Formats: sequence, C-alpha cells, structure tokens
Amino acid sequence: MALPKIPAYPLPAAAELPPARAPWHPDPARLALLVHDMQRYFCRPFAAETAPLAPAAENIAQLLKMARRAGIPVFYTAQKGDQFRPDRGLQADLWGPGMSDRDEDTAILAELAPAPGEHVLVKHRYSAFQRSNLETLMRARGRDQLMIAGIYAHIGCLATAAEAFQRDIEPFAIADAQADFDRARHDMAMAWVAGCCGGVMTTAQAVAAVEAEACA
Repeated sequence: MALPKIPAYPLPAAAELPPARAPWHPDPARLALLVHDMQRYFCRPFAAETAPLAPAAENIAQLLKMARRAGIPVFYTAQKGDQFRPDRGLQADLWGPGMSDRDEDTAILAELAPAPGEHVLVKHRYSAFQRSNLETLMRARGRDQLMIAGIYAHIGCLATAAEAFQRDIEPFAIADAQADFDRARHDMAMAWVAGCCGGVMTTAQAVAAVEAEACA
C-alpha cells in the first residue's frame, strides 16, 4: 500500500510531446498556476538529486517566477497528515493511512514554498477540485485556464486536468514540471490530456507563451 520507490527516468522533451486536440493557448489574463502535492512525503520516493524530481522541481520554480512576475494567481495543494480514516475514504484501501502530521511529511519543498497571499488548498482526493474552493477562487479572479505542475502525473495531476475540463476551465499539463512513478505512466498521462482535455507543453514553451502574450 505504501508509495513505491521511484527509479530515475528522463523527463519528456519538447519533441516527445503528443499533439493536443485543443486549440487553446495560455493567456496571462486568464491563467492560474497549480503546484500539485509537492510535499516531502510524496517527494521522498524519488531518488535524490536526479531526474525526474530534481529537474521537475527546478522547472516548477521557473513557473512560479513567471507567474509571480506576470501577476498570475498561484495555488498549491497539500494533504493533511494523520487523516481521520473515514475522511480518507477509499484512498486508504489503495495507499494506506498516508502521511503523518509531522513537518517532515507535510511541508512543501522549501524551494517551492508559497509566497504571501498564495492559497494552499487542503487536498482530499486525487483532483484538486474535490471538496475545495479552487474553482471559486479562480472564477473570482477571472481565471478559466489552469497550468498544472507537480506530482504525480498519472494520478492527481491527470485527475485535476480532467476535472478542470469538465468545469469549462482550460487545463495545460506542463510535462517537464511534473513527475511520476515511471516514464511510461508519465507519457500516458500526457497523451491522455493531449487527446481528451487540454494542452501539453514544456516549461520553456509555457514561459515563452506567457511572455509573448504579456508583451503583445
């Protein structure tokens, strides 16, 4: 039931990304950034200082700089530790009791820490929208696009992208700012988003798109 030890693998490059059915392009006036589950507990299974986690975290840091510079709202998800078993629900059957309530598990990686005024949403289920006010916070700020970075690509990141689409919010999966159990599942998640619900791009492409719109 515990999270698996995750071997190193290279993140997808721009030439390896699947083409998206959706014609959407990031617009800094419509966009929000989600940093998904970058807590120590979820990051611990990765090999330290190697791909995919190390470069993915560096790319998330670049996205945060871009968003803060452009005035794009930033949201985080983070699970609570020592969850009440009935509240944890079916996740306990698949993943066990989850993290402890100690900072060594619950803290978001220091280099990606939220800035003042950025919202940290309590994560209840795979999708960041479940039992949260993410959509309300986005709508209040006039946002109907969501860039998704974090872990794990084929679980919470994918579920969030799918639910964003079903709420008429245009999702963008940032392929090299996410990490997963292995490259096969990472690629599957990118292919599913591209084929069914959103855009897929690299960090460099995302930053370039936002900067181009900001300068237009």
